[in-house]
Amino acid sequence: MNHGPKTKNELRIRRHARVRARIEGTATRPRLAVYRSNRFISVQLIDDTAGKTVAAAHGREFKGTASAQAKAVGEAIAKKATALGVTSAVFDRGGYRYGGQVKTLADAAREGGLTF
Repeated sequence: MNHGPKTKNELRIRRHARVRARIEGTATRPRLAVYRSNRFISVQLIDDTAGKTVAAAHGREFKGTASAQAKAVGEAIAKKATALGVTSAVFDRGGYRYGGQVKTLADAAREGGLTF
């Protein structure tokens, strides 16, 4: 058993597991799951009951700074969701702090018409 310091990603995965224990996406209210890498940010609308991704948007589709990318991804997922008739979602920040890119993405999605 290793009780030493964990990596940043291991700690994020543990936080994400705590979040996932409480929330679940359905067909009417899918889970808006955020993932952040060093270069990009991506988001998916997931129906956990069916185990399917309803819609997705990725930062590589957009140019610009990290925050500009996050805003564009938030707007894109909101547009895709409204096209599918989805108006509300459950926000899954993926173990990341609610700030910076994650907050920018969430705000852009809300402005685009998603409620969570």
